[in-house]
Amino acid sequence: MAKQTGLGDNLYVSGYDLSGDTGSLSRVGGSADFLDVTGIDKSGWERRLGKRDGGITFMSFFNDATGQAHPVLSTLPTADRLVSYMRGTTLGNPAACLMAKQINYDPTRGQDGSLTIDAQTLGAGYGLEWGTQLTAGSIQHTSATAGSSVDFGASSSYGLQAYLHVFSFTGTSITVAIQESSDDGSGDAFANVTGGVFTAATGVGSERIATANDLTVEQYLRINTTGTFSECTFAVVVVRNEVETTF
Repeated sequence: MAKQTGLGDNLYVSGYDLSGDTGSLSRVGGSADFLDVTGIDKSGWERRLGKRDGGITFMSFFNDATGQAHPVLSTLPTADRLVSYMRGTTLGNPAACLMAKQINYDPTRGQDGSLTIDAQTLGAGYGLEWGTQLTAGSIQHTSATAGSSVDFGASSSYGLQAYLHVFSFTGTSITVAIQESSDDGSGDAFANVTGGVFTAATGVGSERIATANDLTVEQYLRINTTGTFSECTFAVVVVRNEVETTF
């Protein structure tokens, strides 16, 4: 790995690609509460980690076209939103995902005539999770297809979480599954990860899934699509747990 810029990044919000409308991100952060458990017999602080949290804050340009920044962000929905920051759009690149509440929609009209939107999203039920892109940013399938695999270097023992954005869809339904193999399919055929299959999608939307937290996950992962459809544009991020994780 090498030092990188943020050129070529993407930002997705609940099945909408706002990359072309987003000018900057001021926070892509995760944190945890620190609980003070210092006894009276101690001379220094004792702390334990508490609840997970996270936030993604960004600035977008005002765009009132269908599926763009103004119509997507101005609704301020009360339901959770999936927000994903993609560090570049290459298969295997890092990505940060957050199930969040969007807490504001604040347009600013500058003296120079610029019209921008500030939006902040905060964790809702889960902290911010850094994972790996199992698609090269957003990709399109026109029929049932197996994707290229990503080599994680070794198996892991603590399950995974995965995130799906569906940006466009034509057909009856599509099912996106996370598949695994110990040797990239040369002797051990790829098979669905237990608990790693998303709900069949029929339109624009997003979803988070999680396996059991003691599941062994094999070294190679890929996505596989099945269903009846003629076009689907989507993105998938997977988070493999290196330690036992609870939410």
